[in-house]
Amino acid sequence: MALLDTFLNYLSGWIRPYYSEIALTILATVLVVYGDVLNKQIKRILRPYHFILRTLAFVLICAFGYGLLIVFLSPLVEKLLLMLPAMYRGICVVTCFLILGYLAEKRRYI
Repeated sequence: MALLDTFLNYLSGWIRPYYSEIALTILATVLVVYGDVLNKQIKRILRPYHFILRTLAFVLICAFGYGLLIVFLSPLVEKLLLMLPAMYRGICVVTCFLILGYLAEKRRYI
């Protein structure tokens, strides 16, 4: 059991300086995997409007909306990571990326 605790503490210590980058990567991966669902909803909402307005709204949402979403949600995801017990943060991050990889595979992105 002590060996497992040592490994978990080592893994968590190794990623400790990178929590903000990890949070950003998690959000970016979620947007890549599920961005097409958001784009389809936006397209459906904007369908009755003129082509120029639809194009402008789509460009603004893709260029600024997703960027603002990442900028404002990254600190929240980082705080969520910091709420986990220190010993389990590393294994939770690895598990999170494995789940995201599975979801990407399921949606045929890999």
